[in-house]
Amino acid sequence: MTRVLFIVLPLLVGGMLAGCSHHETPAYQGYVEGEYVYLGSSQAGKLTQLPVARGDMVRADAPLFALESVDETAALEQARQQLASARAQLADIETGKRAPEVNVTRAQLAEAVANARKASLQLVRDEAQFKAGGIAKAQLDDSRANAEATAAQVREMTNQVEVARLPGRAQQIAAQRAQVAAAEAALAQAQWKLDQKHVRAPAEGRIYDTLYRVGEWVPAGSPVVQMLPPRNIKVRFFVPENIVGGLAPGRAVAIHCDGCAADISATITYLSNQAEYTPPVIYSNESRSKLVFLIEAHPQVADAAMLHPGQPVTVVLK
Repeated sequence: MTRVLFIVLPLLVGGMLAGCSHHETPAYQGYVEGEYVYLGSSQAGKLTQLPVARGDMVRADAPLFALESVDETAALEQARQQLASARAQLADIETGKRAPEVNVTRAQLAEAVANARKASLQLVRDEAQFKAGGIAKAQLDDSRANAEATAAQVREMTNQVEVARLPGRAQQIAAQRAQVAAAEAALAQAQWKLDQKHVRAPAEGRIYDTLYRVGEWVPAGSPVVQMLPPRNIKVRFFVPENIVGGLAPGRAVAIHCDGCAADISATITYLSNQAEYTPPVIYSNESRSKLVFLIEAHPQVADAAMLHPGQPVTVVLK
């Protein structure tokens, strides 16, 4: 940065002084600067697609490049299947037994009810026979035990029917829901990794360079495309210390450039809070000890395309 200042400042201040001596409105020499955007992927891979070339103007969200994604595509499909399995298990737990299974239990209940009715009738007959002396006491006891057993069977099957209609326990359902949430997170992660293999333009801009060729291996994080959105184009110029005090962000300026049909309007967006000494090469009895301050101004996005990084310009305060 210091080297650039020593090269540029003589021209800037020289032009500034010349402007002050020949124009009623002071003009300050400056230059255009671009803040480039270097686009890469967080994932490594072989470059398979590069549909843009140096100098292309691309729209926002336009595809810039793609990396090989066989592994990420397979991982995404696996995550989808695991999520489907977890959701199916949760639905099974929440539903309880299927209707055919419940019907089987109901049939077993009906059989138990019939057996209990038969045992109850047999007990009534045996009690009458015992009173008449037709059967022994042991046979009557067997009939009573059978009646009690079949009645207990009816109660058991009735409860089983109710249980079959219930969903899983709250703890089981909570645990399975956690499994579903984990599967959803794994799916989102797999989708994100796959998306990282296909990079799109974050905004409208011009492609200034491509740094890899199709077929080359691109390490994770390495930029593949260098682009410059119009909103990242700015003008830098320097003003003396007796002028900077009257400037503030939001102040309008006019930018004149060679070949431009008309001046371009811009707005001051930054004022340096640190002074720069002019290089000794321009020291003289009249201009020694001069201080200059860096000023940055951004043109409107629609006008920024007329300016090019490194281009010299003249800035006039409004």
